[in-house]
This record gives sequence, structure tokens and C-alpha cells, in this order.
Amino acid sequence: MKNLAAILLAAGKGTRMKSNIPKVLHDVAGRPMLFYPLDVLEEIKAGRVVVVVGFRADRVRKEAGGGKNICFVDQAEQLGTGHAVMTATKALKGFVGDVLILSGDVPLISAS
Repeated sequence: MKNLAAILLAAGKGTRMKSNIPKVLHDVAGRPMLFYPLDVLEEIKAGRVVVVVGFRADRVRKEAGGGKNICFVDQAEQLGTGHAVMTATKALKGFVGDVLILSGDVPLISAS
């Protein structure tokens, strides 16, 4: 299997949700949305997972925990998806392989 890394986008405010809770930490079926893509990344054996955090970053870090292959990068200003990915690339310096980019607010994602 090829080396696989992932960039998980979890910096957004979720403004339309009208909540002080980061969007990725809203519960879906009793679990924060962020857990669903994290579980899939573990299932597909992503070797390195870079979680981009921004809004209430401390809370997202605490909830997501820190597995041995998870690192967090801060997107100080939320300037869009492309900017979030650019922010994460520094954490993948020297990585050779495929990089999967996914949103942290996709609770219906599956490994297939």
C-alpha cells in the first residue's frame, strides 16, 4: 500500500449553526462530527493526519485527542479551504505519498 497522509479541515466556525461550539464538535448520532472522519482515517490506515484547527482550536484539540499519527496546525485566520490546505502542507514537509483532503464535518463518510 502507498503511503497515505490526510489533511482534515476542522477550523470553521459553523456560522450558520448559530452556536459557540465549533462546527465539527456538534453531535450527530451522539458523537461529535469530527470523530467520523477520524475513525475512517484510522480504518484506512492513514499514516499521518494533519488536523487544521482555527475557531476554538483548544477545544477541538482536546476533543479530538492526540493519536500518535495526529498533529494539529493552526489556521489563525479562516481564509477559506485553499488557505487551510496551504497551512497544513508545512506539517507534511518531506512526506512522499498520497494526500487525502477531507472536511471534518462529514459524519456519513465511510472507508469505501
